[in-house]
Amino acid sequence: MKQIAIILTLCFLIGGTLNAETPLVGKWKVTTFEVKGNCGMCKTTIEKSLKNVDGVKFAVWNVDTKKITVKYNPEVISLADIYQKIAAVGYDTSKVKAKDEVYENLHGCCQYDRG
Repeated sequence: MKQIAIILTLCFLIGGTLNAETPLVGKWKVTTFEVKGNCGMCKTTIEKSLKNVDGVKFAVWNVDTKKITVKYNPEVISLADIYQKIAAVGYDTSKVKAKDEVYENLHGCCQYDRG
């Protein structure tokens, strides 16, 4: 019984020190943020922008909510770099806007409202 109390106390203490936006999972953080887009083709491009990127374990963009969930190692890649990689393929994030010329090269159905 004493061991269970110790384990629960440790879980509470560790859990209480985590950032709500990007909780630490071992050396990994998980965060969710907005990425503009429209369709399945957008989903493929957005997720592919982070595929095989050192320090990114997974990235999943939800077509309905327009949000991406990313699991990454902040010792290897910064959140700012993740925003930049997504913007580099033409998609605006909540922090970084894609260059106009890259956005304009997206397929017509992928050109979301930038307003």
